[in-house]
Order: sequence, then structure tokens, then C-alpha cells
Amino acid sequence: MSKVVVLFVASVVSLVLTVSALSVQSPPQSQEQTEWIAHSLKQMQTVKVGMTRADLLKVFTTEGGLSSGLNRTYVYRQCPLIKVDVEFEPVGRPARDGEGRVTLIEANEDVIKKVSKPYLEWGVTD
Repeated sequence: MSKVVVLFVASVVSLVLTVSALSVQSPPQSQEQTEWIAHSLKQMQTVKVGMTRADLLKVFTTEGGLSSGLNRTYVYRQCPLIKVDVEFEPVGRPARDGEGRVTLIEANEDVIKKVSKPYLEWGVTD
């Protein structure tokens, strides 16, 4: 009877060690994906408040959907499912037209007033 218990315990220990070793090792593809995401996040985090729209457009590009000249959603150039929402301060023109409507004009000189953290969302098409 004690041999059976010893074999059972040895089997359980062996199984636990195998599962632990497998969970620690990442498949090469998973490691590559993690590295790509880390690189992409670093690149996205270079965009900061106070920079210009032209600076933003080096990392992101515009997306369809509703926007104004001062508020827009942008998508990461390498993956359009990664997005940020950005608010701008207009440079060289008023924020509103003569009738009080927010400007629709976008200028490369506009300054980033607020930028969201990157998030994932399906694409928008117009």
C-alpha cells in the first residue's frame, strides 16, 4: 500500500513541476508579440501634451467618424485598432467661427491640449 502512495505522490509532484515549467516558458511567437506591443507603446507614449498635430501625425493617422478641427480620434500607424482621442488648441485662428461653432479646420501647427491613453477598438468607416 505504501508503494502505491509513494507512486501517486511522485506522479503528482512530476505533473506539478511539468505544468509549472510550461507556464513559465513563453512560445517564441508570444514573446515577439509582447516585444512588438512594448515597442509600439513606447512609440505612442512619445506623443505628449504641448506637441503639434504634425508631431502626432508621425506616429498616428486620422480615422473616420465624427470629429472637429479641435477633437479627433487617431489610429496608430502600425495597427488601426489602437487609438487615442486628442484635443487641440488652435494656433493662428479662433476656436469657434462667427456663429459659435467649433472650427472644422485642422492645422499642423495646432497644439495638443489633451491626449488619451491608447485603447483598443474596432475601426470606424465613413
